[in-house]
Amino acid sequence: MSASDADLRAASSDTDGRLAARTRAVRALEAEFGELINQFRRIITDNANRVSPGMLPGAYKVFTTIARRESVTQTALAEHLLVDKGQLSRTVRELERLGLVERAPDPSDGRSSLLSATPFGRERLEAARGPQEDLLLRSLEDWPEEDIRSLTRLLHALTSGVRP
Repeated sequence: MSASDADLRAASSDTDGRLAARTRAVRALEAEFGELINQFRRIITDNANRVSPGMLPGAYKVFTTIARRESVTQTALAEHLLVDKGQLSRTVRELERLGLVERAPDPSDGRSSLLSATPFGRERLEAARGPQEDLLLRSLEDWPEEDIRSLTRLLHALTSGVRP
């Protein structure tokens, strides 16, 4: 075996080692995301019940998206959430019945309407989020603000597909 063959094998082994280490790191990250998702599911379920007892997590997601967007057409909402328009219509009607969401004519398109959270809906949402926000604040109270900002920046990069 020549020196160049040995060098190639060493380089290949080093590359394989880095790839294996990177794969282990990504798998560990995936496991932590799994735990985080489970924790968020519990929070969302609890928040939904605080907004309205018996509210399903899917309805809570629709409601919070409407509240965050301030006003949105049902078509845009369905596209954003990637949900069936029929199911979304039923969910929106239920949110309206609960007094959490209201419709207003869309000034740019007379055929559609804009959905927005009612003042009562915003009040219920704030009350529901209170315990969760306190939990997150307490969990991060010993973190330097720069670490919180870095985590936010890295998560945004990951979810938007850009390099940090």
